[in-house]
Amino acid sequence: MSVSNGLPKFTGFIRRLVEDGRMTAENMQQAMLSAKKTQQDIVPYLIENHKLSPQMIAETISLEFGEPVFDLSVYDSVQILRDLVEDKLITKHRVLPIYRRGNILYIATSNPTNIDAMDAIRFNSKMNIEAIIVEHPQLEKLIEQNFAQADSFEFSDEDIDLDLEQDPQNSNDEEDDSPQGDEAPIVKYINKLLIDAIRMGASDLHFEPYEKSYRVRYRVDGVLRHIASPPLQLATRLASRLKVMSQMDISEKRVPQDGRIKLKLSKSKAIDFRVNSLPTLFGEKLVLRILDPSSAMLGIDALGYEPDQKDLFMQALDKPQGMLLITGPTGSGKTVSLYTGLNILNKEDTNISTAEDPVEINLEGINQVNVNNKVGLTFSAALKSFLRQDPDIVMVGE
Repeated sequence: MSVSNGLPKFTGFIRRLVEDGRMTAENMQQAMLSAKKTQQDIVPYLIENHKLSPQMIAETISLEFGEPVFDLSVYDSVQILRDLVEDKLITKHRVLPIYRRGNILYIATSNPTNIDAMDAIRFNSKMNIEAIIVEHPQLEKLIEQNFAQADSFEFSDEDIDLDLEQDPQNSNDEEDDSPQGDEAPIVKYINKLLIDAIRMGASDLHFEPYEKSYRVRYRVDGVLRHIASPPLQLATRLASRLKVMSQMDISEKRVPQDGRIKLKLSKSKAIDFRVNSLPTLFGEKLVLRILDPSSAMLGIDALGYEPDQKDLFMQALDKPQGMLLITGPTGSGKTVSLYTGLNILNKEDTNISTAEDPVEINLEGINQVNVNNKVGLTFSAALKSFLRQDPDIVMVGE
């Protein structure tokens, strides 16, 4: 997309959509910017956010390329050439290798202008690539049936020592957390999503129910990315499993709840998740914030500060008195920066107290208070009590 005289100049099927009056130039420009910002392909973005017909988009692309639209509904999924392209590339780029002739691999795609996807498949398969135009929902259905769900539900617990640690003080004897019967696939599916989020370096996981679909997204490097679309009929079971893991009241669906999950990855490694449920129009949305206790032990050099920034931060920590204020957007590293500073100051001759809502990372040697407004343990109440606790350093985190 280029700009001429202040107006966007589109190319390819995007130009046709604008010329045909499907969207205004201004709306299309904004859609392309938003899709790029969220790292989404423009075709599913237009379908999901601007309610454009998948059939109409496919037909427009067909006219632009002079190629017919292939009906994937009549394609036998057994014929998918899984051995030629890695599964992770298929699920990442939302394409399907469906036919081969000599050194030419035919790829089903809803957007043949996605050069990154075509180049990745070409490099991985070491073959020449030809695009086959298909409707996006048909493509998504085949991928979900043969890759996303199969990969997720067949996740082996032997791959990683994944265990759920219970808090003895908050455990509910009436709720059995063990997988039984039909719940076992749900347990494996959620375990897979949690582990994948950790491996991708995500800061948050979003489980979102809608009227006709269900979506799972990760926030990676500050940007939300669509990861999976489990069947809508699993929405209640997914929410219930997450609420059981975080020791919430699974029978209460009318008000927001907060909980916490502690996953033991190995004998020496555990990851905490802060969980919040929110009643929405079509079910409970759950957001999980990943809290890695080891991140507080990374040290100042691992925070990514420039030398001048590092010096300023260390000078502020060394001052005998004063206030250090850390702000920033979601996932920017505020918590890790604060805890890294506290860890540097955490010495035998120093009394450190924190008031947090909630406590995100447990630090040995620091007196951490979890604010609870329901019982009157507010920030002001905690701070008032701190003054009688002979404090050297106080941290307030919300």
